[in-house]
Amino acid sequence: MSLSIILQQMGVICILVAIGIYLQKKNIIDNLTSQKLSAIVVDICNPALIMASILSGGLTATHKDLLTAIALGAAFYALLIVLGFIIPRLLRAEPDKRRFYHLMTVYTNTGFLGIPVAKAILPANAILYVIVINVFYSLLFYTHGVTVLGHGKSNITDPIVSGSSASSASMPNTATPSHASSLFGLGHALLRILSPGTVMAILSLVVFWYNVTLPPILANTIEYIGNSTVFLSMTILGVSIARSNLVSAVKDLRIWGYVLLRMLLVPVGIVFAMRAIGFDPVATLAMCLMASVPVGNLPMIQAQKIGEDPTILSSGVAVTTVVSIVTITILTSIFSGWLLA
Repeated sequence: MSLSIILQQMGVICILVAIGIYLQKKNIIDNLTSQKLSAIVVDICNPALIMASILSGGLTATHKDLLTAIALGAAFYALLIVLGFIIPRLLRAEPDKRRFYHLMTVYTNTGFLGIPVAKAILPANAILYVIVINVFYSLLFYTHGVTVLGHGKSNITDPIVSGSSASSASMPNTATPSHASSLFGLGHALLRILSPGTVMAILSLVVFWYNVTLPPILANTIEYIGNSTVFLSMTILGVSIARSNLVSAVKDLRIWGYVLLRMLLVPVGIVFAMRAIGFDPVATLAMCLMASVPVGNLPMIQAQKIGEDPTILSSGVAVTTVVSIVTITILTSIFSGWLLA
């Protein structure tokens, strides 16, 4: 993809983000409206965009490419989890704050921002890797992510520990509140993992694998819904930026250290490593984009839910979201010109 096309597409995204900022400043979109629109994007539009990308007929990927994407997704998150321990220490974060930087390192905006941006600026086959990454994201956040945030004492995982303790105290066959809580926690975690986006992503991979053809009326409906994703998601992103305290956030030097390490050095390192191994250029670009997207909202929302101070996470979301418009444009422009030449 040429530099001019990437710049045009990112220019469109910037305009859509600016519209969101304007709508928030004029109070046309308030907090409640933003929350409801976000739910529509996450639960309806983004899943539809995933399926529409598979149904478009523009994919030339093979079964081998899908298996490669799954292997890359597993390796990608294994790397990020390791970096989640290293980066906070490089930033010299306080020990009790390192878990926030760990979550920022691992759980970025691969869905809400990553999917529409990938659709807009990357070759068609890249969406396969993006879908797989988002499946891994859902599987990991509600297991690994909530455990890290809660020091291993989250609402989802803690009951399991309690249940084990009761069992070891020679109290088998007793329906204790701890066991009931454990079952509830597991059920709750399963429901979270099996979100509409995750379910649709898995269904899309099944449709791709078996080359399923949907009836035109259903395929067209999915396409129309998916087409609204970029506008709505970028507008809501603008609303989020307008509501954030950017002035305070940009004064945090650790956030800028995070930007340098996580949003620049990590994507660059991934690209050179994948090319050295001999991976396909489209796969390399897709993984580069997934490593370049900003901090996601989900860790911040979960922190607020369990009563943790979300200041570091909210600052990370605000700064990295604004910066990512520049960094994604630069990285994809440089590496597209190199890899697809």
